Amino acid sequence: QVQLVESGGGLVQPGESLRLSCAASGSIFSHYAMGWYRQAPGKPRELVAHITSIGITNYADSVTGRFTISRDSAKNTVYLQMDSLKPEDTAVYYCNKYPPTQDYWGQGTRVTVSS
Repeated sequence: QVQLVESGGGLVQPGESLRLSCAASGSIFSHYAMGWYRQAPGKPRELVAHITSIGITNYADSVTGRFTISRDSAKNTVYLQMDSLKPEDTAVYYCNKYPPTQDYWGQGTRVTVSS
């Protein structure tokens, strides 16, 4: 069973950056498209970005130009570099396959953007 563990969240001020990591157990990680998702308080979970097994990326309009998704298959890790953070980016961030699989949702990592 694959487990996904997110890390790297925290409290930052608007305009600052964070880098999230998603470490996957299991060698099947490299075969899947992976995504970063987020859920803000009182809102449904939404897709932020995804990356295919060969590195093709796609982003939600709200983060295009500010966030960068990448993957290191040798480390079974997916990253989300978040720059120019805004208060509306405040959410719990999760990684999962793309499209997501219910069994792979982890605890997420909380990102708070506030002055």
